Amino acid sequence: MGSDKALLSWPPANTGSGLSGQTFLSAAIQSFDPYSEMVIVVAGLNAANLAPVAYAHGAVLVTNPAPERGQFSSLQVGLQEVLNRGRDAAILTLVDRPPVQPSTIESLYHQFATRPHEIWAVIPEYRGGHGHPVLLGREMMEAFLKARPTANARELEHLNEQHIKYIALEDPMVILNVDTPEDYAALASSFYPR
Repeated sequence: MGSDKALLSWPPANTGSGLSGQTFLSAAIQSFDPYSEMVIVVAGLNAANLAPVAYAHGAVLVTNPAPERGQFSSLQVGLQEVLNRGRDAAILTLVDRPPVQPSTIESLYHQFATRPHEIWAVIPEYRGGHGHPVLLGREMMEAFLKARPTANARELEHLNEQHIKYIALEDPMVILNVDTPEDYAALASSFYPR
């Protein structure tokens, strides 16, 4: 991307939305506030850049001591922090995604709150694609934490598919990734057509 994706403007800059001052990170923190007792932001080498945004929005910041191990290691650091703070469930999203619609989080939260015991996670789908945010119970968090360091979330999702409830939603943001300046420009033009 050439810059920290968590700090991209949301809504995208120069869209004529009249809104400013938000980032992917601050918008994600605020979207989780009604459904979470705390928001934990996992940072790597970018901790100094993310700290002001995280703290200004009431989030806790933890640093992955080995970010070179990749995204899965950051997931494990965050989930361990959830358990260390005495919680047994988590809402999880990535920083390269714009926030989803509030109704999406509400639907996922309701499905998670009313899930049967054998369901460990609730994951949104849009047109067959699995996305974020995901809601994880303690059993799924422990599966992630016990995984070998070279594992990845998709692999563990497949291994535990019988314990996952997929929820079809009409929110394209659940599957949208922003990895390049072109992705961000396309998001700006599709989100706010001129």
